[in-house]
Parts: sequence; structure tokens; C-alpha cells
Amino acid sequence: MHRAYKFLLRPTKRQQAALRGMLADHRSLYNAALQERRDAYAHASTTPITYGDQSAQLREIRAFDPERQGRWSFSSQQATLRRLDKAFQAFFRRVKAGLKPGYPRFKGAGRFDTVVFPKDGDGCRWDSTPEDPVRRVRFRGVGHVRVHQHRPLKGRVKTISVKREGKRWFVVLACDEVPAEPLEPTGRVTGIDMGVASFTTTSEGERIPNPRFLQRSADKLANAQRDLARFPRVKAENRTRKHNAAQAKVSRLHAKVRHQRLDHHHKTALDLVRRFETIAHEQLNIAGMTKVPAPKPDPDGGYLPNGAVAKSGLNKSILDTGWGLFLGILAHKAARAGRELFPVDARNTSRTCPRELCGHVSADNRPTQEKFRCSRCGYTEHADRVAAINVGIRAGLVLPAA
Repeated sequence: MHRAYKFLLRPTKRQQAALRGMLADHRSLYNAALQERRDAYAHASTTPITYGDQSAQLREIRAFDPERQGRWSFSSQQATLRRLDKAFQAFFRRVKAGLKPGYPRFKGAGRFDTVVFPKDGDGCRWDSTPEDPVRRVRFRGVGHVRVHQHRPLKGRVKTISVKREGKRWFVVLACDEVPAEPLEPTGRVTGIDMGVASFTTTSEGERIPNPRFLQRSADKLANAQRDLARFPRVKAENRTRKHNAAQAKVSRLHAKVRHQRLDHHHKTALDLVRRFETIAHEQLNIAGMTKVPAPKPDPDGGYLPNGAVAKSGLNKSILDTGWGLFLGILAHKAARAGRELFPVDARNTSRTCPRELCGHVSADNRPTQEKFRCSRCGYTEHADRVAAINVGIRAGLVLPAA
């Protein structure tokens, strides 16, 4: 199986400057390649530019500018051009599907934070072994950089990426041939319901509270963003320094929320995988659930109320919960531990009576957000647990309620 390891780098000041230069030069290459494609598409008579065309120009570019482009790995520059090519492929795919196109954009200094080395040993090398007292990774043009390796590495290193997050640097190692680590069988099965009021609810009735990390940091974020708005980026040195400080504070707060959410998801997923052999969950269309309501034109002019304000608050809560991230982590941990996951249709799971002889589906079955009361047979239970039971029933794991 495949697995990625992310370790903190401890570069010297000189190495930090070299890493920043590497990001800047790869970003410059990306933007130049994007401009070339834009110019080609602007002239309909010109043959479209492809990845192969731009990759073939790399040798000339490196020879023309050895100080900036010639000192970095050839394969990492090819990976940067592939990144642009994937952006265009996704753009054309969305155009054909009738979705919002999202034309590839130029990358600013804060929008390009990763350089990929497609193969270990080509422009970079993971030089660390279990016997080494100090772990290091070597990048061409940077040197050997110390690594804080907080856990053992398993499998064979294939791809290495260097990533900047705020003022910190990380190395991401993508490995294959990672051995599975199956857990002991428990004989337990469950269905889980994802929610906003509660993060998850199992068919046994266990409820995990929603930590709402973004909401808890909302006041601090609002104050930091207000300070950032007071100091727009200008040429004056003093105001630029204040702008950078305010921007760094906003980035730190967002990073803290992201790390808290990731830590919570990992711990919750690991707890479920350790306790249950088979887990059923809802197959959620998160993009559709968080879609902005369409405007309602008024025949007399203007627009009618469409509930956009209330929906924006719900969308924010859903995105703060991070269902998609959690389900991805749960799937990875289940595969690694030899557990089974069953995604099921999520429609009407909280409106369907879970009794075997009833199964009545109606919006009237939920008189409130939390309460479920079947309008036909009178079955009463918490709505989230009813949804979790129905998820387990649809996967064939849980018996209907008595």
C-alpha cells in the first residue's frame, strides 16, 4: 500500500534562503509557461502548446539562465510543468462538463509553496537510515538539510516534496510497498452518521461532539483580518512591515485551526478503526451541500429572498466540520488496519423509520432537529442515531430497530 510521511525540516539560514530561491524560480517557470500557453490560445492560428513542447524547451532555458533555472533539478522543473498541464486538463474537463471553468491563474509569492521531485535520487536524496543519529535529506542547490523524523519510515521512498507552511519547512515522502498493519478482530460493526450538531453518531448511540475549531477562533481571526485590512501592501517600508506582520498572524491562526482539525480527525478515525471491524458511512456530496442558493428574480424587479444568509452559516459549519477530510483519513486507516468500509446512499437516512415492519419515509418524522418520531408507528429516538442505524441497515451490517 501507499503512504506519505511528513517531517519538519531544520534548515540553516543559508539553506532557508536557498529554499526560498528554489520556490521563487520554480514559480517563475510556472508563470512563464502559463503566459506562453495564454499567448498561444489567444492566437487561434497558433498550434496549442503542450507539456511535451514546454518540457523540450527546458534545456535551452537552463542554458540561457544558469544562475536561476540551471542550478535546480531538471526533473523537479518537469514536475512543475506537469502541474501546470494538470491545471489545464482540469480546466478543459470542467468546460466540457458545463461547470465553472476556473482558468489557471498566475501564482503569487504566497500561492506557490511546494516543489516536487518525482524520483528519489534525481535532484534529491533521502540519505537517512535507521542507524544515523541525525536524519538528513539532500536537495540539489541547497545541500543536506536536517530532518526532525518523529516516527520510523516504512516502505520505499518514491517521491519527495519540499513544502513551506508559514515560516516552517517540511519534507513529504511518498512511499510504496508499505506493509499493512492489521489489527486484532473485534467482531463489532457499526453505521455512522456525520452531522453538524454532533461530529459523528454511531448506531449504538455514541455521540462525538463537534469541536467547531473555526468558530472558536472566529473572534481572533476577525481581529487579525481587521488589522490586516488596516495595513494594505504599499511601498512605504514601515507600512509594508506592519502588513507582513498582520498577514503572518492571520496565517498562523488559520494554520492552528487546520492542525487542530487534522489532529481531531486522526484521533477519531483511529478510535473507530480500533473498535469496529466493519464501518458503514454516508456517501456525501459535500460540494452540492455547500452550494450557494440560486437567486430568485422578482417579476416586479429586483430579487426575492432565497435564504442565502442562513445557508451561508450552514455552509460555514459544514466546511468547519471537515467531513471530506475525515472520511479520507478513515478510509486510509481502515485499509491499513485491514478493516472494511461501506459507503451508502445518504438520502432520507434521518427521515426513514428504522423499524423493520414500518420503514415510513416522511419529513414529518423529524419535528425538530434532534428528535425523530415516526408519524405512522410512533417510534421515537434521537434523529442522528436513527440516521446511523439506517446507514448500517443499508450496508447490511445493523439489524432494524425492534
